[in-house]
Amino acid sequence: MGHVVTPPAPTNATPDAVKSWIDLLPAGAQAYARLARLDRPAGTWLLFWPCIAGLALAGGLQRAPWLVLWFGLGSIAMRGAGCVWNDIVDRDLDAQVERTRDRPVASRRISVKAALAFAVALSLIGLVVLLQLRGLAQIVALASLIPVAAYPFMKRITWWPQAWLGLTFNWGALVGWTAVAPVEAPAMWLLWAGGLAWTLGYDTIYALQDIEDDALAGIKSSARALGPKARAGVAGFYALALALWAAALWIVADQALAVLALLPLAVQLGWQVVKLADTTPATALRLFRSNRLAGALWAAACASVGLA
Repeated sequence: MGHVVTPPAPTNATPDAVKSWIDLLPAGAQAYARLARLDRPAGTWLLFWPCIAGLALAGGLQRAPWLVLWFGLGSIAMRGAGCVWNDIVDRDLDAQVERTRDRPVASRRISVKAALAFAVALSLIGLVVLLQLRGLAQIVALASLIPVAAYPFMKRITWWPQAWLGLTFNWGALVGWTAVAPVEAPAMWLLWAGGLAWTLGYDTIYALQDIEDDALAGIKSSARALGPKARAGVAGFYALALALWAAALWIVADQALAVLALLPLAVQLGWQVVKLADTTPATALRLFRSNRLAGALWAAACASVGLA
């Protein structure tokens, strides 16, 4: 008589989750950790690197290096709070998409009231981080709350919710810059605009995972808007990001050679575009996650100029 193999118990993790320490937590705690996306850290890195890019290009790594740690904590907390809010608003849509139907709020493992309380708790951690910044940066950071709150509704009213995500996810570049430098610097705005274009690229790649389910559920995205031209669109977004960042570095360094600091990043983004010839969900997820490295290369380029 053959052995009977018992299938593993479901983890209620989304397909794009990664194995991590949260798998060792009790089931109830796991649900809250997944609600804050602690099992999907790529988004936290994508929120963190713009903060460091802004801080570094403004010369903050010399003057206030401790802010790197505070920005790290703030990225974890505020990304988590944003995801909780997103899941509350999108719970009915999430239930219609295969990749997201097991999210804690959509699957009703966590109530809306409990999720709201959790979002408040995470926001209080963000408040602690906010209090470490000077007044100007505090104002800039608080100004992000309105576009962050509006983001979940964008996929209902525009084909380009990824552009709104870019506006919010790169707000950290403004906060990082204003933590140590004046707000009127044109390089700061170029840095932020480049980040917006970069997010348009990587989040279009991310949206390719759900393009069929999104069409059935009526969810709008840049991936659906671009259709078969998605790869060309991503290439264009990345090219625009590099051009805007190059202009920011040039202004700060006051020499054209400064743009060479972006060469490793250009190679990494180019590799993504080449590999995007395959638009299957597995490849899209791998390329999206590679933007953790892209963000680090962006911050490194800014640091090379800011420290010079």
